[in-house]
Amino acid sequence: QVQLVESGGGSVQAGGSLTLSCAASALTYGAFSCICMGWFRQAPGKEREGVASVGSSALTNYGDSVKGRFIISKDGEKRVLYLQMNSLQPEDAAMYYCAAKPACVPCNNGTPREANFNYWGQGTQVTVSS
Repeated sequence: QVQLVESGGGSVQAGGSLTLSCAASALTYGAFSCICMGWFRQAPGKEREGVASVGSSALTNYGDSVKGRFIISKDGEKRVLYLQMNSLQPEDAAMYYCAAKPACVPCNNGTPREANFNYWGQGTQVTVSS
């Protein structure tokens, strides 16, 4: 069973940066490199939204609101997914979740959608003050 554990959340001022990490267990190097993994976020009173995803061959997708500011990447050796967040704004404040699809199900193009993300972490909180 794949398990995902996020870390790196915290409080920053607007304009600042944070890097989130998501450690994945029970995956071989090949499996980790193949699967689609993503970041989603949910602010109080709002629906969960896709932030970014990365699949095989390091192909990435981003939500419109984070393009040019956030960078998603994964390290196969460490089995870790990252989300580098720059130029953070108060509207970026949310609980951030790491998620993974099973086997080698590909990522969808464009803004990540929750469909087929079977594995989810518990989340890490990001707070941005103005």
